Amino acid sequence: MNSLWPLLITLIYVAIAMMIGLRARGGQATRANMNSLEEWGVAGRSMGPVTLYLLIAAGSVSAYTFMGAPGWAYSKGVAVFYVAIYLAYLALIAWYFGPKVWQFGAEFGHVTQASAIADRYQSPALGALASLVMAVGSIAYAVLQTVGSAYILFVMSGGIIPVWLGVVLVLASIAVYLYASGQRAIGRTNAFQGVLMLVVAWAVGLWAVHSATGGLSFAAVFERIQAEHVAFLTLPGAGRDMSFSFWTTSIIVSMFSFMPPVWTQWMSASSARTIRRSATWLPTYYVVILPMVVVGFIGIYSLPDLARADTVALEYAMQHLPVVLVGLLGAGTLAASMSSSEPFIHSVSLSLSKDVLQPLLKLSNATTGRLARLMILPIMALVIAPLAIAEPGSLVMILLVGLGFASQVLPAFVGMFFWPRASRLGVMAGIVAGFLVTVAFTTLWPHPLGIHAGFWGLIINLPIFVGVSLVTPATQADVVERFFRIAAPRGLTRLGKKAAL
Repeated sequence: MNSLWPLLITLIYVAIAMMIGLRARGGQATRANMNSLEEWGVAGRSMGPVTLYLLIAAGSVSAYTFMGAPGWAYSKGVAVFYVAIYLAYLALIAWYFGPKVWQFGAEFGHVTQASAIADRYQSPALGALASLVMAVGSIAYAVLQTVGSAYILFVMSGGIIPVWLGVVLVLASIAVYLYASGQRAIGRTNAFQGVLMLVVAWAVGLWAVHSATGGLSFAAVFERIQAEHVAFLTLPGAGRDMSFSFWTTSIIVSMFSFMPPVWTQWMSASSARTIRRSATWLPTYYVVILPMVVVGFIGIYSLPDLARADTVALEYAMQHLPVVLVGLLGAGTLAASMSSSEPFIHSVSLSLSKDVLQPLLKLSNATTGRLARLMILPIMALVIAPLAIAEPGSLVMILLVGLGFASQVLPAFVGMFFWPRASRLGVMAGIVAGFLVTVAFTTLWPHPLGIHAGFWGLIINLPIFVGVSLVTPATQADVVERFFRIAAPRGLTRLGKKAAL
């Protein structure tokens, strides 16, 4: 395809996203407060239900929708539907835990996940540890999205924009409006990007089905797969590389990963009721995945020899779809990538400043607020950009590795919502042990016995957490009561008092 239209449409999208992000700063009063942690970090806790709905929805589907999911459908088959379970669980988590997290933030002044952990266990060191461990998972996710964004620009430009330059352009664009407007920019741009993704995914999916089958029924695609490539409809798939154990443990690890941006999004809501309304609507958005998965299945018999599975949707579109729709697919994919990288970059910068550097250097809140805005620059330039330019493997595998690390902070949340007896040393011991096991089983002996490295980490992590908690002092009774009055108001507060004595 030699037309410049796909590139122009994609670049127009970038310009619109930047404009929306910059305008999100609002009036003079809001701009004046942008250096505060409350304003830059959680948008003054002001987001309404529609913005929050699109913020959470667009932030959770990411480049996975347009590249990762079609790629897994193309290379592995039905294993791709692990995401249906994962996303359904995310909506339930938001509905149940989101209002509690919002109340923690509103009453106790938390602006990050790690600051809530530090408060619950009265340990800035534990908050810093949680922040650093979560940063590993968050940066992996941001790298995934940046790779996807850069690759889109490479394809849409016909190779004129190399991947390294695409990485620089995308991160520079995000840096401009993220520095200027913080969480407000993420909310406004994600709302725009979320609508764009939903429209583009279904337009591309239905057009692809029509070009492949002559109709609009997804059933015809799967009937042909069943007749010609039936191995793709069962585990372990045609490549026999997706065992039941890895598929199942990947789902479990994903479900237990309370990623920091989601926590920050919940705290940005205008009220607890706003979160519950948004979470109730979330499943209506996740249908965005379905048409793109079908495009991946179409590629199995239409594009049998692709060198890179993640590109199946783009390759099919460029060969079979009108040029304008190809451009919209480029814009939609870039929207998916940017809408997910923004909150992860923001949360890493916010948490490292608030939960690591502030207690370490004894900084004031005003200085920390300014530092959080500036921290996005070295994080992008020195960490995310070099890793993205190196183009690590499968986008979905990067995601799963990141979630494996993030899941190791699970003990902190068990003690925050369910078990008053959890101690600071117990949580710390569990996180460290689980993190080290996950590192070893990701790098030295990848996923032993076909079980996700993060799951192995949890197997070691949780017993150590419980054992050490039982033999070390619990957090003070008044702190436990303060948290469990919100986390479990119908009975566990009394247990919390006894456990902490």
